[in-house]
Amino acid sequence: MATFLNMGSVKLSKWQVALILGAPLAIGLGMYVVNKSSTPDKPDLRDGSHSNKSSKTKDKSQQKGKLEKQTISIDGTAPDKELERKKKNAELGEQLSPLKEANNYKNEGNNCYRNGKYDEAINFYDKAIDKCPSEHRTDMAIFYQNRAAAYEMLKKWNKVKEDCSRSLECNPRYAKAYYRRARAHEATKDMTDCLDDVTATCILEMFQNNNTIMFADRVLKETGRLDAERGMRDRVPVVPSASFVNTYLRSFIADPLQTMQVPPTSVVDTPPRGFLRARRAFDEQQYDEIIPACTEEIESSEAESQYKVEALLMRGTFHLLCGSFNNSRCDFDAVLDNADADVSLRVYAYIKRAALFIQTDEREKGLADFDAAEKLHPNNADVFHQRAQILLLLEQIDEALSEFDKAVRLAPQHAVAYVQKCYAEYRLSLMKGDQQRLERVIGDFERAIEKFPECVECYSLMAQVLADQQQFAQAQQFYEKAMKMSPANPALLVHQAIMVLQWRGDIDAAVTLLNRAIEVDPKCELAYETLGTVEVQRAQLQRAVELFEKALLYAKSQAELVHVYSLRNAALAQINITRKLGIDMNSVSAMAQSGYLNQTGM
Repeated sequence: MATFLNMGSVKLSKWQVALILGAPLAIGLGMYVVNKSSTPDKPDLRDGSHSNKSSKTKDKSQQKGKLEKQTISIDGTAPDKELERKKKNAELGEQLSPLKEANNYKNEGNNCYRNGKYDEAINFYDKAIDKCPSEHRTDMAIFYQNRAAAYEMLKKWNKVKEDCSRSLECNPRYAKAYYRRARAHEATKDMTDCLDDVTATCILEMFQNNNTIMFADRVLKETGRLDAERGMRDRVPVVPSASFVNTYLRSFIADPLQTMQVPPTSVVDTPPRGFLRARRAFDEQQYDEIIPACTEEIESSEAESQYKVEALLMRGTFHLLCGSFNNSRCDFDAVLDNADADVSLRVYAYIKRAALFIQTDEREKGLADFDAAEKLHPNNADVFHQRAQILLLLEQIDEALSEFDKAVRLAPQHAVAYVQKCYAEYRLSLMKGDQQRLERVIGDFERAIEKFPECVECYSLMAQVLADQQQFAQAQQFYEKAMKMSPANPALLVHQAIMVLQWRGDIDAAVTLLNRAIEVDPKCELAYETLGTVEVQRAQLQRAVELFEKALLYAKSQAELVHVYSLRNAALAQINITRKLGIDMNSVSAMAQSGYLNQTGM
């Protein structure tokens, strides 16, 4: 169900905010601009004057085979070469300075490294380190980093970390040493340290090296996954806001929990109990009371319980909305295992369990439950509508459109199904690049608004489509109409904020809208997440962390937790590294332009 994964009609991609904001402070936003740059992988080939080797030499060294895949060094005759070199120097009467001699050893080590003779390379780097005068710290950093490269090829990860750390003691802004130590941390599963080091590399490279950025993104996702696994175990379920629940409920056409009639209590002044109490709370939008009231019904005796199956379906629904997936599944299973349960209740247990399986990344089970629901009730419009929303989220646009079409044929007066079919048509026209179809879709949206003038989703989806087409002024008009109809809808405010960033780049206006979204719905995860991302853009990293922590309280699925933990971890890593390096994140963009942190000067 799309409205369960989104906080409005159709939620923007989790990564879309990153594309909107852009900027070199992109780490943690999850989507980066690709540029042509190479990974800091090989030993540092600079000589004592720090000049780079020619591109021809680089190309030749890169053609020496897949060095990263080699783990066994080759014995050689380096001592004989060393004697020959010293003999030749003596014959020429050349007196080498300690630094020059150290760089000669380094060059010998580099030659051995390029030829896969890693143990011999280490011996030469040892000699370079011993010979190098202590005051030449930049050269010493290179020697340690190169020796770390050789240890890396031998998979001696602790040695790699030790040498990179020594290199950074000599040159605290040496991006290559941070990068190599990050890879060693990744190999030993020290992901927090890995994230700090790859973040340092990104900052020192001004977010210009695509390979480093992709590495950072991978590490962020892994740290997010690990944190989310713990978070799912420890999280306290939270009943969503009335706005969220109502949006979810509007996505159904004939949910028996909404359509069934229950008798009033027979005794005057006696408060209802069990399911009748849950149903009254449901009607009054007192959603926090529903799970305990349903539990009262379920745990009562058979003689007292008239609505046990209905209570199981309702409690399972609200466990699902709270993200309590195990409890939700138990309730849906109990309905489906009851052969005497009403067919309609079993159909909706299948539909809602299907959504649960999608949330828990069990796609095949989810689609199988939709098939089972359709088999039980082939003409149930909700089977097709809910499946269509799932397929739309899974980017199966053709299949989704077919399901929307069936739902609308069965329920032509259901506004949400009708307008979401229009949105699926829009997505398909974009995917196929069909301009004529796109123009027809805009007309379909206009007819949807004429047919359902009281449906807020018609206006909000039309606004999103117009914003996507860069027709921002017209989109704003539709958002304003939607807000008049639903002033407490936080999703409308969040979407407007994102559009303002696209349209005018007005961060202050966007922040105002996002803060309003939080005011009207203090449980809106999307508002906290989006505002946190904007604060990262403004280099307000501590504030961003606080907002991401709030978003984590209201995230419901593991996928949402992974994403928000990744954002939070990125902000924390940037705080750690900028403090360590003494860098003001506000000035990173300026430094990138001025070349202040140019790697060739380190």
